[in-house]
Amino acid sequence: MTERTVLTTLAALAVLGMFVLLCRARRVSTSVEDATLAALHGVTSVAPFLREGLNQESADGAAPHLRRLLSCVAVGIVDADGTLLSWDGEANHHYADLRTKIEQVLRTGKRDFLDHGDVVCEQRPCPMRHGAVVPLTVEGEVRGALSVIAGGDRKRLMVAAGEVAHYVSTQLELAELQESKERLAQAEVRALRAQISPHFIYNALNTIGSLIRTDPEHARDLLQEFADFTRYSFRNSGLYTTLADEIRNIDRYLTLESARFGPDRLSVELKIAPEVLPVVVPFLALQPLVENAVRHGLANKPGGGTVSVTAEDHGSEALISVDDDGIGMDPELLDEELASAHLTGAHVGLGNINNRMRATFGNDYGLVVETEQGAGMKVMMRVPKFAPGVRPAAHPVAEQPVGLAAGPAISR
Repeated sequence: MTERTVLTTLAALAVLGMFVLLCRARRVSTSVEDATLAALHGVTSVAPFLREGLNQESADGAAPHLRRLLSCVAVGIVDADGTLLSWDGEANHHYADLRTKIEQVLRTGKRDFLDHGDVVCEQRPCPMRHGAVVPLTVEGEVRGALSVIAGGDRKRLMVAAGEVAHYVSTQLELAELQESKERLAQAEVRALRAQISPHFIYNALNTIGSLIRTDPEHARDLLQEFADFTRYSFRNSGLYTTLADEIRNIDRYLTLESARFGPDRLSVELKIAPEVLPVVVPFLALQPLVENAVRHGLANKPGGGTVSVTAEDHGSEALISVDDDGIGMDPELLDEELASAHLTGAHVGLGNINNRMRATFGNDYGLVVETEQGAGMKVMMRVPKFAPGVRPAAHPVAEQPVGLAAGPAISR
C-alpha cells in the first residue's frame, strides 16, 4: 500500500468519525441522512483549501467550512509559529485567553482545554462555554493548531475537535506529499533537459550553417524549426503536455536530423490517430525516446535505418510506440536503466521516463521495451485518456502537428 493510499484511508476514517459525532449532535435534524449529507458537504468543501497547504489564504477559505462542520461558535487556525492565520465566528475577545494554551499545544503537541469559568469575561451573555486547542501534525511534526470555541458539551467538543484536527492534518500531509511529488517531477524534467544532446544542438546549427549559401530558404526553415524545438524543450511551465504538442516537437527534431543524415540514411514514419492528439502525457516523455532511436539505434548502423512513431486509439487509452531497426541493446543493460530514475546510462532518460509515467498514472503504466543486440528497439507506453489532476500547461497558441489535422492514422 502506497503512502498516498494510507493517508487517503486515514482521511476517510476521520470523515467517518465526524459523521457519527455530527449525526448524534444534530438531533433536531429530520433524519440521520440529512446530518450525514451536511457533514459530507462540509468535508468536500474544505478539502480543496487544505490541499493548498497551511497559509493565510487557505486558512481563510477553510475556517468557515470547519465552523459549520463542527456547529460551533468559532474556529481559529494558527501556524507553527503561533501566528493567527484565520478566525471565523464570534467570541473573538476570548482569543487572547487562548494564547497561552495555543503556545503550550504548539510546544508539546498535546491538546488542551479552556473553560469559560476560568477566564474573566464581561460580555453577557457570552456564547462561549468551552474552548479546545488541538495540534495539527504532519509526519509527527506540529505544523499549527486548531482552536475551537463552543457553547455545548465539553466532552463532545474535545472528541469532535480532535477528529476534525486529524482530518485537517491528513489533508495537509497530502498537500505536502503532492508538493514533494511535483518538486521531484520538476527536478526530473530539468535533468532530462540537461541530457538533450549537445551534439544534436551543435550538429543542427552546423547543418543550418552549411546550407546558408547553397540553399538559404531551406536553411531559414530549419532555423525556425530549431528555434521552435528549443523553445518547447526548455519551456518553464507545466509538467504535462498534449500528445499533439509532443508529436509536433518530435517532428521538428526529426526534420533537423533528416537534414543532417540525409533521406538515404534516416527514414521517418509517423502514424498518429487524430483521436488521441488531445491525450495528456508527461512533458518530454516521447522526444527523448526518439532521440535514443536516432543517436544509439541508427547513427551507429551502417546505412542508417528507419524510426517509426505510432499512436493508436485503444478505447480508454492511447497506445504509443517508438520503434527503430537499429543496432539494439543488451536486454540486461536495459533492465538496469529502466530500474533507475537517473540519467547515468547511455540511453537518454529511459529510467527517468519510466519513473515519471508510473508516478503520474500508476505502476501499471511503465515503459515496455523490446530489444536485442542487432535487432533494433521498440519502446511502448499506454496512456489513459483521463487521469485525475493531470492537465496540460496552458500556452497562448495551441500548436497542431504538421499533417495531423484530420482523417485516419497517417504516415509521414
